[in-house]
Amino acid sequence: MGEQIRVTVWNEFRHERELEEVRAIYPEGLHMAIANALADAGYATATATLDEPEHGLTAEVLAATDVLVWWGHVAHGEVDDAVVERVFSRVMGGMGLIVLHSGHFSKIFKRLMGTTCDLKWRNVGERERFWVVAPGHPIAQGLGESFVIEREEMYGEHFDIPAPDELVFVSWFQGGEVFRSGCCFFRGLGKIFYFRPGDEVFPTYHNADVQRVIANAVQWAAPSGLSTVQRGHMPEPIESITLS
Repeated sequence: MGEQIRVTVWNEFRHERELEEVRAIYPEGLHMAIANALADAGYATATATLDEPEHGLTAEVLAATDVLVWWGHVAHGEVDDAVVERVFSRVMGGMGLIVLHSGHFSKIFKRLMGTTCDLKWRNVGERERFWVVAPGHPIAQGLGESFVIEREEMYGEHFDIPAPDELVFVSWFQGGEVFRSGCCFFRGLGKIFYFRPGDEVFPTYHNADVQRVIANAVQWAAPSGLSTVQRGHMPEPIESITLS
């Protein structure tokens, strides 16, 4: 077996400190619930939060990260643009990125998508059924053809993102809406997975199917393939050129 995949789980860590109903579900923070589940799945995990210096995402931390997991909601605007560009550069260089739930409005996801990433939403705690639309995809490994979260926030189409390079899940909600809830993208050498569920007032990240999806996504998003690509002026050809 190779070396452990190194995962950094990033979270605003605001709701858990400010709202008792969230703290009751995630007493150590959403990031710790996700990181602990990933550690149990065999990954080397670390965490970072918004209010740490450089949001916990220093150049050294990112250099030691194979896959970054991102959860944000109420403080997207507080994320420093320099840190966003640092993360962007690492993704383009091969670091994986998993964006969860309301991270669709994060600066880094919008930077990578090039669109508004807007959508419909409603939060009454309705049932969400995830349908696996790519049953052979590695992110769907170990799942049935569908799974259910009994209470979640609704996100509905149209979701203003580029057409996913690979679509793994589509959600149906009790109120009738549907949503592209598991979307894969390739940017530069990096792989990005957007996974829809995870509103802070529901125990979504304690759900075994959700934990399995995130663990599978880490394996999928970890660096693979070419480690570098050379671009720009190439004065020396790789084969002889004979000019007539």
